[in-house]
Amino acid sequence: MCGIAGFIDFNKRSSEDTLRAMTDELIHRGPDDSGVFFEDNDHAQVGLGHRRLSILDLSALGHQPMQFQQYTVVFNGEIYNFKEITELLTQKGYKFKSHSDTEVLLKAFDCWGTKAVDHFIGMFAFVLYDKNNEEVLFFRDRAGVKPLYYYYKDGCLLFASELKSFHKHDSFRKEIDHDNLALFLQYNYLPAPYSIFKYTFKLEPGHFLRLDLKNKDLQQHKYWDVVDHYNKPKLDISYDEAVEETEKLLMSAFSYRMVSDVPVGLFLSGGYDSTAVTALLQSQSTEKIKTFTIGYEEQAFNEAPEAKKVADYLGTDHTEKYCTAKDTADILHKLPQIYDEPFADNSVVPTFLVSQLARTKVKVALSGDAGDEIFAGYDKFNRAVNFTKIPGVAQSLMSGAMGLISPENIPVLNKKYNFSTRYEKMREIWKYKSPSHAMKIISQFITEQEARKYLTKDFQNKKTYFDIESELNDGNDPLNKLLAIDYKTFLLDNNLTKVDRATMAVGLEGREPILDHRIVEFVSQLPSSYKIKDGVNKSILKTIVHKYVPEAIMDRPKKPFLAPLTVWFKDELKDYYLEYLDETRLKNDGIFTKSVIELRNAYLSGKEINHQKLWNILIFQLWKEKWM
Repeated sequence: MCGIAGFIDFNKRSSEDTLRAMTDELIHRGPDDSGVFFEDNDHAQVGLGHRRLSILDLSALGHQPMQFQQYTVVFNGEIYNFKEITELLTQKGYKFKSHSDTEVLLKAFDCWGTKAVDHFIGMFAFVLYDKNNEEVLFFRDRAGVKPLYYYYKDGCLLFASELKSFHKHDSFRKEIDHDNLALFLQYNYLPAPYSIFKYTFKLEPGHFLRLDLKNKDLQQHKYWDVVDHYNKPKLDISYDEAVEETEKLLMSAFSYRMVSDVPVGLFLSGGYDSTAVTALLQSQSTEKIKTFTIGYEEQAFNEAPEAKKVADYLGTDHTEKYCTAKDTADILHKLPQIYDEPFADNSVVPTFLVSQLARTKVKVALSGDAGDEIFAGYDKFNRAVNFTKIPGVAQSLMSGAMGLISPENIPVLNKKYNFSTRYEKMREIWKYKSPSHAMKIISQFITEQEARKYLTKDFQNKKTYFDIESELNDGNDPLNKLLAIDYKTFLLDNNLTKVDRATMAVGLEGREPILDHRIVEFVSQLPSSYKIKDGVNKSILKTIVHKYVPEAIMDRPKKPFLAPLTVWFKDELKDYYLEYLDETRLKNDGIFTKSVIELRNAYLSGKEINHQKLWNILIFQLWKEKWM
């Protein structure tokens, strides 16, 4: 696991010193080693920088940038099946001098060109300079586990694993994109391909960029898309056959993620996803696997006792730590450094703390991310389908009637938790009558209308992957369409961003074994009735887990992995809202209106306000103070 950064400067105003500065800004991602490649050719200056976290082949033979023939590469990630690819390439006459997957990547590229990526099982972002063909290629893995940003303006392209590297280059202009700021406020993350800055993008998962050095042309190409697999005909197999095949794929994927030359552990929440990873791996190991959990004194948020029950039953080497309001206060000012564009998932604090805890004993940690998105674990899927089941005419009538009445004028109900927002969401859902649009609205913490009220500048609401329903064919029922969309939105830009930055901030490699592309390719072709079966969400995964852990241990209400921010920010952490959402401060910034002050005052006075709205705005304010 590593960090990469660099530039292709057609103006030739860059330097090797700038390249080193950009690269060293990512030292947390790769504290073990660093290297740079700088070339001034006929067309541009090409700079490739690498920070290394040594996981495979700890020797100097794994050093990057790495070269072979006309290729030079910087690579962040892991190719788990590199040994099998090595055998294929050896049969074709290639020789290897290291045990590094980077060398395999280079020689696979020499053999198969851009089709090499089709052979990879893994997570990756890499940039490859092809000297003979005078081009630079930028790749990101299928699910988007590993990040890759790029900035292209006025003849200079910058790239990096994290935005913070761009601030070290004189060509970077840090201009906030207000359309994208509105997206952040709505979702609490920036949906791909957008970023908080103008001219700055995330490379979309399953895509690569080709930059022609001769004419400066930058083209994006798709090599994999989960939608293509959802659009395949559904498999005609029994539920039991589906369970059996899924378990085989899970075992294979999990085993691949244990390949390492350093100690490996697991994040264990006690929920089905992390328990599946732990149970299957512990069943194949004679040694106790190290597991890690974060808990809280506030019992409504505390999963630690359930995680310990699972750990005790499976016999893991378990470590837990309890998180307090003080821990959160200590971390708050680190968040803009860790998440260097606004990111407001309310579990960033426990995710960072569990990463920090794991790093004391291991250098690699597996998580259960993607179980909910692939196997239909979230209640939002049920709500999106159920809300739009009633006849279309009735939905239109209800939406129209709701538009005539302000929610503030409805007695009793207007005192309920977050009522105005929920009222407007239902009106919008029934207006469009689509489960996919319903999930988009459900996913917004601040609605588009509210964002317009809170921001001083108007904005264009940009198209995102929430708006791809038309790309999913009629072979998909509403639930399978929702799963495809969630894979490309919430999973990608919320969950994977959260874990990547939190783990990398402490020099820990995070691995998401359920995101092995073979799993989603298979499960996407299963009927949705296998995923929510007899009213039970995530049925296939639960059936598998119950083979290893008794249902009595697992059968409990699902708790989200959240910090008790709603409690702490009305008490111990109240001063943050008073300082960062101060009226004078907001007026001087010119970004937010007085409506934000009204929202803050209503929340602090005890009214039933959704705390996530204020958390999103606070996170932006903390970010702006650090980076602007």
